[in-house]
Amino acid sequence: MKPKIGIIGAGIGGLTLAKMLNDLELDSTVFEASETVRGIGAGIGLASNAIKAFEYLDLEEGIVQISNPIDQFDICNEKGEILVQADTSRISKKYNKANYAVHRADLHQFLLSQLDANQIETSKEFIDIQVDSKVRLKFKDNSIVEFDYVIGADGVNSKVRQFFLPKSKPRYAGYWCWRGVVHLENWKSIHKNSETWGRNGRFGISPLSGKRVYWYACVNSDMNDGVDKFGLEELKKLFQNYHRDIPMLLDLTDEKDVISTPIVDIKPISRFNFSDKVLLIGDAAHATTPNMGQGACMAIEDVAVLQDELMKNDFPTAFRNFENRRLDRTKYITDTSWIAGKMAQSENSLAIYLRNNFLKYAPDSIAQIQLNRLMKENFMKI
Repeated sequence: MKPKIGIIGAGIGGLTLAKMLNDLELDSTVFEASETVRGIGAGIGLASNAIKAFEYLDLEEGIVQISNPIDQFDICNEKGEILVQADTSRISKKYNKANYAVHRADLHQFLLSQLDANQIETSKEFIDIQVDSKVRLKFKDNSIVEFDYVIGADGVNSKVRQFFLPKSKPRYAGYWCWRGVVHLENWKSIHKNSETWGRNGRFGISPLSGKRVYWYACVNSDMNDGVDKFGLEELKKLFQNYHRDIPMLLDLTDEKDVISTPIVDIKPISRFNFSDKVLLIGDAAHATTPNMGQGACMAIEDVAVLQDELMKNDFPTAFRNFENRRLDRTKYITDTSWIAGKMAQSENSLAIYLRNNFLKYAPDSIAQIQLNRLMKENFMKI
């Protein structure tokens, strides 16, 4: 008899996982706490490593159709002067995969379209788990469902992780983030991402498909200074002296379309597999700050690696091997992203001066080496 698999969470990782299990002709059910399944957010990056993973999962063609290719990433100062210019097309050519930006809602809807409607149960808030020969899940509506294996894909605030690792909680990175998307007919650089680093905060710009431009603003906050209550008007004041693209994008944004959240991750944990019956993937296992654009990418890699294991092994062995293959890779991403965020969010004038000059005069090979390690395709061979 084929095993039954329960998936907690209908985010990018959970939906990709369900599609993969369908392809392996395995029976799975996705449980989502919300009333509806929809992508909340704005733009996200899909670097070449994620596209490589989607290729393994036979999803690449559909993903590319809804995404915008990105071949350059610039880091600028407040005046718009380029400090670092990373030619991501060089990495794309090396691995034969481009880098993309996509609207989270578009990606979510595409993944949802790959599943049967009756495969997802909504308004199912997970509250308890019991593991012996089977895994029993209890939900807030008092229903109990039994599975052979359960995979937690329920995000940075994962309740599944909390049951097994109660001390692992979201870690605040020290800054708040606002995100928005505007429609622009003639954006000047449709295949270039950029970040502007300045004393008042960091501002990122990423063109999407459909003549849309995604922006994000990161501002330091100790959580008691009122920054978390900032709206568009406060952001306009903060960034009014940055180069003109930034005030323009803020002026074109509707307040109701702005999403604001604290930036958090989880400190790397030592295990993803519990009793060879329960597995954590995606943000539930290794939530990272967004500074390397790798949060969703790591979840997609997870699913590709798990597929690779399940095609060769039973579930217990696959879970153990998955953990061994993913712990170091995801720890590197989380740790490096945390450090990158601290550098980018500096408010000290001397530190900013030294940082900017180092970035401006550092050889291009330094940036390329970092991109190489980040986007290496052999995550499937680890």
